[in-house]
Amino acid sequence: MPPDLKLVIRLQELDSRLAELAREIAALPKHVAEIEKKLVSHERKLEADRAALAANQKERKKCEGDVQIQEQKISKLKDQMQGAKTNEVFKAFQHEIEFCEKEIRKAEDRNLDLMGESELLDKNVKSAETALKAEKADVEAEKTQARERTAVDRKASQELLEERAGIVKSISPSLYQRYERVRPNRKGIAVAEVVDGRCTACQIVLRLQYFQDLKHGEAILSCESCQRILYYNGPQTVESFEGGTRVLMS
Repeated sequence: MPPDLKLVIRLQELDSRLAELAREIAALPKHVAEIEKKLVSHERKLEADRAALAANQKERKKCEGDVQIQEQKISKLKDQMQGAKTNEVFKAFQHEIEFCEKEIRKAEDRNLDLMGESELLDKNVKSAETALKAEKADVEAEKTQARERTAVDRKASQELLEERAGIVKSISPSLYQRYERVRPNRKGIAVAEVVDGRCTACQIVLRLQYFQDLKHGEAILSCESCQRILYYNGPQTVESFEGGTRVLMS
């Protein structure tokens, strides 16, 4: 295999890895933003539950206050009823007292309903608070991991870029130009292996003579279909000999 071809194969490996690292670096902030968005949503739900619980407690106090007011009215009406001079006035006081008693029952019934709702709301708030606390800890842990992963990826990218720069200096300019010309139009893949006489990138079978020329390795060839730079690794055979084995290229 020509030395320049080995270099361009390594160059493709570096560029593929650099692309993976770039995607990961770009994806990490999006992942963090997504989990933070969910956290904010859960915080808002908790605040809504707290507000509902506060409103419930406020209405319960109002019901209890209404009961007290009606009881005070009844007490006054009974005092006034003792001074009634006629049956009509007496009955009028009775009607007023009955109305107050109905209002008391309504307030007490409503208070019972609110107590039932309050238990559920209070349970939801406490459960949400516990879950939110754990979720916040998980989010912070994931953010820390994302920052650490990003730092590792950036360091790795820098090391790969330095190796890439060295290869670009060593490779022939014409081959590097071929490589860079093909890469943007082939989703970043400008080099392809040939297996069983077929380009593994576009799956087109090479002409027999073209395949033979590639195997001889006298020139660096490109796929006639997708224009990717081709390379061929012949099959390996293992031959036994006394004291061990040796690998022969067939």
